[in-house]
Amino acid sequence: MKIQKFKNSTRMMNAMVLGVLFMSMPAIGFTSGADYPPPGDFAKGAQTWADNCGRCHNIRAANELRDDQWISTAFHMRMRAGLTGQETRDVLTFLQGSNTSVKVSSTPSRKTTVSTLSGKEVYGQTCVACHGANGAGNFPGVPNFTSKNGPLSKSDDVLIKNIMSGFQSPGSPMAMPVKGGNPDLNQKDIEKTIEYMRKQFVK
Repeated sequence: MKIQKFKNSTRMMNAMVLGVLFMSMPAIGFTSGADYPPPGDFAKGAQTWADNCGRCHNIRAANELRDDQWISTAFHMRMRAGLTGQETRDVLTFLQGSNTSVKVSSTPSRKTTVSTLSGKEVYGQTCVACHGANGAGNFPGVPNFTSKNGPLSKSDDVLIKNIMSGFQSPGSPMAMPVKGGNPDLNQKDIEKTIEYMRKQFVK
């Protein structure tokens, strides 16, 4: 009789513990979903991605995973790559910003803000992370500016529209976000950057 009571008591305790765990699971899941990391720096994320991810495996296209899946992957792999929290957020911003095909608007936005940066400075701050210092591209899928039939073979008007509105090159798994991920750029900045790229990369 005592053994039976002990078994019944144990079963009740187990049931209570399982009940508490079951009730707490939705709250845990909601908390995890709500802890969405703040946005990072797109250009820095692109550079960190190029510098670190290729060391262990081939660089993966951003559209291989959904945005929410990249969150888990990025924060899981940060320990492997030795990334700081900020570097991880930068990489995540880059991946999510490159994940979806860009819907190009019919007319690019125009700003009248006075430009203070040179084309070289804009390229170094915004473009070099993906396109590389030599213009050939830092990783697969990035257009080669040094190619005879590459992007710089197009007219200035086409390039300005593509940069201002965002663009995805045919066959590329990654899309360039609006203004290369730098919302502070104005049309004059982009015009000077195109001029710099033509002088630097078109031979």
